[in-house]
Amino acid sequence: MYDVIMCLTTEHNPWLVVLATLICCVGGTAVTQNFERVQRTTGIQRAGWTFLTAIAAGATVWCTHFVAMIAYEPVVPVHLSPVLTLVSLIVAIVGASLGLVISTWRATGAYPLLGGATVGAAVAAMHYTGMAAYRVDGIVQWRWSLVTASVLLGVTLAAAAFSVLCSTSIRRYRISIGTGLFVAAVASLHFTAMGALRIAPVRLSDTLVSDEGMHALGMATGLVGLLVICTAVAAALIDRQSRSAAIQRLQRMAMTDALTGLPNRLSFKAELQTRLAAAGVAGTQLAVIAIDLDRFKEINDLHGHKAGDDVLIEMARRMREALPGGTVARFGGDEFVAMMGVANHKQAIDWVARLNVSLRQPLILPDFEARMGASIGVAMFPGDADQAEDLTNNADLAMYRAKREKSPAPHFYDALLDDVIRERRELANELRQAVDSEQLDVHYQVQASVASQEVIGYEALLRWQHPQLGSIPPSEFIPLAEEHGLIVRLGEWVLWRACGDAASWSSSARVAINVSPLQLSQADLPQLIARVLAETGLPANRLEIELTESAIMSNRERALAVLRQIKAMGVGVALDDFGTGYSSLETLRVFPFDKIKLDRFFISGVAESAESIAIVRAVLALGKSLSIPVLAEGIETREQLETLRREGCDEAQGFLLGRPEPMRDGGTRRSLVIAEPSDTGEFDAEAAGSRA
Repeated sequence: MYDVIMCLTTEHNPWLVVLATLICCVGGTAVTQNFERVQRTTGIQRAGWTFLTAIAAGATVWCTHFVAMIAYEPVVPVHLSPVLTLVSLIVAIVGASLGLVISTWRATGAYPLLGGATVGAAVAAMHYTGMAAYRVDGIVQWRWSLVTASVLLGVTLAAAAFSVLCSTSIRRYRISIGTGLFVAAVASLHFTAMGALRIAPVRLSDTLVSDEGMHALGMATGLVGLLVICTAVAAALIDRQSRSAAIQRLQRMAMTDALTGLPNRLSFKAELQTRLAAAGVAGTQLAVIAIDLDRFKEINDLHGHKAGDDVLIEMARRMREALPGGTVARFGGDEFVAMMGVANHKQAIDWVARLNVSLRQPLILPDFEARMGASIGVAMFPGDADQAEDLTNNADLAMYRAKREKSPAPHFYDALLDDVIRERRELANELRQAVDSEQLDVHYQVQASVASQEVIGYEALLRWQHPQLGSIPPSEFIPLAEEHGLIVRLGEWVLWRACGDAASWSSSARVAINVSPLQLSQADLPQLIARVLAETGLPANRLEIELTESAIMSNRERALAVLRQIKAMGVGVALDDFGTGYSSLETLRVFPFDKIKLDRFFISGVAESAESIAIVRAVLALGKSLSIPVLAEGIETREQLETLRREGCDEAQGFLLGRPEPMRDGGTRRSLVIAEPSDTGEFDAEAAGSRA
């Protein structure tokens, strides 16, 4: 009988030790990688990743422990308790699950530390439960100082590991440090705990399990553990690859035009910055080409959007082929931009000419054939600009000049010519802001009965008081609004403002508001007018809309249908600027206008020109025969007014009767006060302003 205490482990199998080390390292990596997924997901996905991570953690700790234990050569009979062995695995998995849940409950504060400490405690509980399953024929003694040290090492290092993994300040090496700390927690706990165990053997008989059997059991346990851990690793890799592929798809979608496959605006700008930097270093030139397709809207309207898409795809293909080595991008609609590295200005001209020829070739599609063409503008680096934004804008200005001039040839940027366009664009942007910044106002010009000189209504005229430029005439900003798609918004603003003002007048005078062709093309114009009348409280018979015949002729059937809806509400409809444009009698026949407004051009010479009098007389006779009142515009002298009275004109409007003024004293005058002439004997002939 031995009177000394013998250590249980005097020799070990190196292959099993290596296997245990491999399991611990691979498993630790799987745990930390999967824990990243736990942190990034929510709901059911988080629960799934938490379970998978807990399985990986439990399998890592359990397999590391048992393979390392089996690696040691016992000198006493030994056997394993299957129940406690299974219980130790369950303890590891359940404890790891609880720790993971706590760690991710809150990403900051003490939760990661507490969760990591829980995982460390689970490792310790699994280890000592596993040791209880390792039955030996001998007297077991524990060195409690080492037991305590093993638990503290496992809990502290695991808490540090999960604190690092949840940290937002350590990003670059977070996974590596966290993995190292977790592996250290498992290994230090195991080897310290094994050092705490001492056994005094009772007998030296053969073990219940042969050395070969124990080694085979260790190998089997390790391989199964590795399979479980590798499954977790594979899941993490598949998830990462799927996420990477999804991110790449999203990036492609974010940087590519879905229809044509060309780069989009964002992608083009990024590449332009890169190529500008390279061209600046190399001392080479770069051409930026703005392209706007001609007649694209016509194809869309006539053949449908599917045909329009086919056209865009085909034109994009031609652009790519015409500019090999260049980059073509679609900014939206029929707007494209390209960049091309060139040796000199002549080479840029040659490439752009080739592009222009390609775009003007006949377009043959299954359902139709067409010739498109494009307006093309070019800006050169470094001559025209050295910044990406400026270069793109300058190319766009040159393209816009080509479009305005309807030129079939590409236009290169010209600072003298294109700066005027730039100023107009800046003014258009300021006009967009003018509605909200109280820079716009409505002035009213009197309309009176020629016979009685009584005020019967007022025409609403839009005015713009720019904070720096002062008063900007309507003849300048109204075409600008039409050109940049602002006229509908301005027209709606004037409608609300004028109807609100008129509703507050003390008299029952009507208010006349001009409607642009674009407004008339809006199918919901009748609904807008009905809503404005209802909310302002203005009776429908006190509102009159004025429109030119050119507005009707742009889409005659639709325009007449819209006008019939408006007239059915009781709103008056006047034909403005009669005598200019189409002046089609057919329009007067098919639609019963409430008024004809005779253009000022025919009034200017009515007092001394027999031809002007004859035209005025004919229009007045036409109005009487159709029972439509006629209003003469541009009355500036008493002679003009007296001539119109003799000829039987119904109504008049002009500087002689009153200038456009902002609303005051209710905005109306019951009787007409005719303006007096100036010292020169002439009335001010300044234009009354374009219509809003």
